[in-house]
Amino acid sequence: MRILLIGQAAFAEQVLLRLASGGHEIAGVVCPPDRGPKPDPTKVAALERGVPVHQFPSLKGAEAREAFVAAGADLAVLAYVTQIVPEPLLAIPRRSSICFHPSLLPRYRGGSAIPWQLIRGETTTGVTVFWPDAGIDTGPILVQRSAPVGPDDTAGSLYYQTLFPLGVDVVVEAVELIAAGRAPRVPQNEAQATYDPLLGDAHAAIDWAAPSARVHDLIRGCDPQPGAHTSVGTTLVRLFEPRRVSGVAVQHPGTVTALDESGVTIATGDGAVRAARARGGGPKAAAADVLRDLGVTVGVRLGL
Repeated sequence: MRILLIGQAAFAEQVLLRLASGGHEIAGVVCPPDRGPKPDPTKVAALERGVPVHQFPSLKGAEAREAFVAAGADLAVLAYVTQIVPEPLLAIPRRSSICFHPSLLPRYRGGSAIPWQLIRGETTTGVTVFWPDAGIDTGPILVQRSAPVGPDDTAGSLYYQTLFPLGVDVVVEAVELIAAGRAPRVPQNEAQATYDPLLGDAHAAIDWAAPSARVHDLIRGCDPQPGAHTSVGTTLVRLFEPRRVSGVAVQHPGTVTALDESGVTIATGDGAVRAARARGGGPKAAAADVLRDLGVTVGVRLGL
């Protein structure tokens, strides 16, 4: 099939390479404008193969529509898309458009699906390829695959180690089903639908009085971005790479119980959580070093 690829970063790059190696013709690539001196890997892979690349600040203008029409594509594949693709553009390819999403839709719609799954303590995740429509992640489902969530997975590790490779496989599978004329359109069950906002600092503040499981899930869901945060005096400190700790006597929530090479251990409402890495006013580093530089010692309470 002749495919118009809309996307960016390593995920869309791998989708491009897999589809091209599978005999499909990449009619063009649409990706956001470059940020900084390093071009997007999807753009690089396309240009190396002589594939036209289109970069628009917005896909709502006439130029974007012209690019979609000029591609003459059988199918548009939305792989790791951060720009809004207007519904009229989705219908331009002969066989319409499909989109990748890193959750088991209809649950966890929205642009921060991976972090919210961890924050809410999910033990099973997955990926979906669906037929997009005017809603946010609301179109009929084409393919879904589930996967386990590790007990200490972060948003970063869950994506790169699990959902990235699984997602590329499922996108390729979806394209093959369409090529074979066997692609389903299963309506999403709106009774099971959930939607979450883009994750930001407003959601990332740590409540040390909460149970260890909830604190642990918040920190790993916000790792690597935006970083779950607490305060040391007037300094905002972000914590990463958490582990739940057993055998620690219950203390005032937020109390630092250990500072060593394994990280910083902090009391919660029912136990303790350890974070291996942290970032204060400078770069991310070993948590014990960051907190010692801020004058923190064992017994100090954070978040006051």
